[in-house]
Parts: sequence; structure tokens; C-alpha cells
Amino acid sequence: MDDSYYMKQALLEAQKAGERGEVPVGAVVVCKDRIIARAHNLTETLTDVTAHAEMQAITAAASTLGGKYLNECALYVTVEPCVMCAGAIAWAQTGKLVFGAEDEKRGYQRYAPQALHPKTMVVKGVLADECAALMKNFFAAKRK
Repeated sequence: MDDSYYMKQALLEAQKAGERGEVPVGAVVVCKDRIIARAHNLTETLTDVTAHAEMQAITAAASTLGGKYLNECALYVTVEPCVMCAGAIAWAQTGKLVFGAEDEKRGYQRYAPQALHPKTMVVKGVLADECAALMKNFFAAKRK
């Protein structure tokens, strides 16, 4: 399996979020070539501003592993994490972060480019066009 395969899995999660009226962001956590957590945004459903896809995925992965560190794991997320999520990714000592579309307005790279753990490997732009299109289409439909 490669980064594109796992990002497609995150895109499936993002689609689920969009179908629920949530901002369509999806995430999966992979450990030793196995998906151990799947999540999508639940901020509207849970009326919780912290219920981002990444936060849900990190919590689920830690529960699966029975420990708080994800240093042997990769987090795949359809959109660049915000500062809050980047902080959680850092605290979890996530081994690898892979994201699709960049978020020029609210992404961590703009506000806190050093937020991640220094050992976290970052891969940007995997299926970026597909990830961005999902977001653009969602917000375009909201404006109609």
C-alpha cells in the first residue's frame, strides 16, 4: 500500500462527513501497514469545536494501541491540519503526517510551522486536487 491508497481511505471518511453536513475532512491512522483508526469531522454532530477528524483519529488510534504515542504510525488527512490538530499530532509524537490539500487560511504551516514533533515526517499534496475539490464543492453547495 502507498500514500495514495491510504489518502483514498481518508477521502472516503471525508465524504461521510460531507453527507452528514460536516466540513468534509477525513483521516485514517496506519500502523505497520494496517489501518487502525478511521475518522471524520464531527464538530456539528457533537457540537464540539475540537471534534476535528485528526483529533477523532488520534483518540481512536491511541485506544486501539493502548498507549498515547503514535510514533510508529502515519496519519493521513485530506486537508492540512489546523494549529490545534498540529499540536495534538505533536503530543502524540506521530511518526508521519500525510495531507492532501493545503489550508492557506487556517493551516498550521501559516500560523505555527514548527508545531509538529521534530521527528514527524511530513508529506504534502497527496491527492491534493481531489481533496481540495471535495472542500470547494461542499462550500459552493452551502452558498447556494
